[in-house]
Amino acid sequence: MRFSFTHRIVFRSLLLLCTLAIPSTAQVLKIVVNDTIHPITDEYIGRAIAQAEANKDKALLIEISTPGGLLESTRDIVQKILASKVPVIVYVAPSGSRSASAGFFILESADVAAMAPGTNTGAAHPVTITGGKMDDVLKQKIENDSAALMRSVVGKRGRNVEVAESGVRQSKSFTEQEALSGHLVDYVASSDQDLFKQMAGKPVKRFDGQTVTLNLVGEPVRPFDLTLRERILAYIMDPNVAFILLAIGALALYAEFNHPGAVIPGVVGLVFIVLAIFALNLLPVRFAAVVLIFLAFALFALEAKFATHGVLGIGGMAALTIGGLLLVDAPIPEMRVRLWTALAVSVPLGLITIFLMGIALKARANKVVTGIQGLIGETGVAETSLAPRGKVFIHGELWDAVAPTTVPAGQPVVVRKVDGLELEVEPAPGRERAPASILT
Repeated sequence: MRFSFTHRIVFRSLLLLCTLAIPSTAQVLKIVVNDTIHPITDEYIGRAIAQAEANKDKALLIEISTPGGLLESTRDIVQKILASKVPVIVYVAPSGSRSASAGFFILESADVAAMAPGTNTGAAHPVTITGGKMDDVLKQKIENDSAALMRSVVGKRGRNVEVAESGVRQSKSFTEQEALSGHLVDYVASSDQDLFKQMAGKPVKRFDGQTVTLNLVGEPVRPFDLTLRERILAYIMDPNVAFILLAIGALALYAEFNHPGAVIPGVVGLVFIVLAIFALNLLPVRFAAVVLIFLAFALFALEAKFATHGVLGIGGMAALTIGGLLLVDAPIPEMRVRLWTALAVSVPLGLITIFLMGIALKARANKVVTGIQGLIGETGVAETSLAPRGKVFIHGELWDAVAPTTVPAGQPVVVRKVDGLELEVEPAPGRERAPASILT
């Protein structure tokens, strides 16, 4: 029995070793980029290229749909694609998608550029954070730099440099048919397999000058997904999410400072602020906007401490809204904090602060009804004659009292002042003499 079991173990071990020794079949590695272009996108594409090279895959297929993104991340991605040892196919899909602005550069940098029917590309002119007109000198510098990058990429790929440059300088957009006829893309295909069929047997000119032929029809396509870390970072890198995290974190820390020892608000605040800082560290952030955001919370705190009738609260709402709108210095609207997000955070916080301050002011205006101060204005009865000192009965208790005039026993009195354990009283106006209380 032992002999048979030992043979089985040896056989399985040899089988495993043989399996590992057999080289993996070359495949097509596929990733999907359906987001703005930022550092996490750059990391994802770089990791996919490294994986395709390690597996000696026949090609890397990047299915892209993006409104654009950060120029620095775009440059890094273009560099990785140009240096890739594995041919890179960039495919704008599905129908209705676009590869605009930064996506246009990525599309043109590919060994094979393709688009699905009903897609568009182009509109790569650099813009400011507000989308307004730039200074002429600055505009020319940025435009020339972007155009030079486009020419250097497109020229090496054998595509139409003049038409591609017009997408940068004149911000032209192209449908898939316009891009195909203008020789900006190589194919228009309805699906991955349709693209592979059109490519079959046709030479592909690589950036280093080599020519390869890709026969990918029937080859297995292996998906390559974002890691959990990349998914989380890509989510919190949405400027709207990062702004909300920062606002909630600051609010939680304010609650902790007002209630020391509560612990939970402090922990939540620190976690949220660290997440927001981590995300904003990867984005082009205006630090003046961060100062405005924290100034807003300072104004909210001052509104809660002083009676300004909402002036500081309104100032806090304005500072928080402006700070949110200017927080991320991004070239496209999709990478900025939306106006409605800024208002949805700032207005409720401001209104809650003003509302709570209103309640506090009403409470301050109300008469004190507890403690020693609650005795002032209360009516009692002189238990003994006050000439000028004696005893009075108030709230079921006997108090030492002093009066400015002689007060006979049983006379109603009103408290005017509390001095330690002695009350200053005077006869109650318009009150008849009451019978003396009997102590037992």
